[in-house]
Amino acid sequence: MCSNSIPFEPTKVLFNPIHNACCNLDEEQNPLLSEFSSILEFMKRVPIQKALTDRRLVFRSHIKRFWKHATYDEQSKTINSVVKINDEKKPIVISEAVVQEVIDFPNEEDSPTKLPEKMVKGCMLRMGYSGDLNSASHLKSKFTKSYKFLIHSGLMTMTHQKGGFDAMRDYLMNMVVALVLNKKYNFSHIVFHYLVDEVTSDRKTWLYPRFVQMMLHHAYPDLDKNEEKDLLVLSHMDNDSIRSLA
Repeated sequence: MCSNSIPFEPTKVLFNPIHNACCNLDEEQNPLLSEFSSILEFMKRVPIQKALTDRRLVFRSHIKRFWKHATYDEQSKTINSVVKINDEKKPIVISEAVVQEVIDFPNEEDSPTKLPEKMVKGCMLRMGYSGDLNSASHLKSKFTKSYKFLIHSGLMTMTHQKGGFDAMRDYLMNMVVALVLNKKYNFSHIVFHYLVDEVTSDRKTWLYPRFVQMMLHHAYPDLDKNEEKDLLVLSHMDNDSIRSLA
């Protein structure tokens, strides 16, 4: 973490530093990754590497401005907001196609977001799930250690959850199964759906700050980047979080 970064203000906005953080799959930097060697090589090959591992600097003023001005256009299916360059406001337009392009998701437009229930439950059994398959929610802690690491990585990086990192939403289980079985999955639709849901709700949450920053920089590479005073620090995966899983 950077000691000069500005702390978030929980009374004004909901921000969780472990939400939308990124994975570090480098065993030299995180020696405890050796505990998960059986799944690590697989994770380095999954087709969502950028979403998992892109360690983007995130700037508080950029994210705050984006969410303050964000609106959703139902007709064009776009989220519209602004960025600021040299005291001039510039438009930023985010669509599902932009999400796919910038975060480098491998899906196609007609890729599914829900796999057959029999396929999902069968894969869960193969992954060593020891809980109730028919329960309304499934728990990360009920999987074998290697798959627990894969699921934890998905919870930290890809879901809209900002807490409760044991309970799994259905879409995350479908996402994990798609990765394990090498099936098509519409990752960009999921991310865009929850961005839209946040814009159209009464919540004041800075959702997906790392992904939003990636899209802002994609549109405007010359955005001001004050690393000394404006960093919004995400708690990326480190030895401490890996130790708790191991």
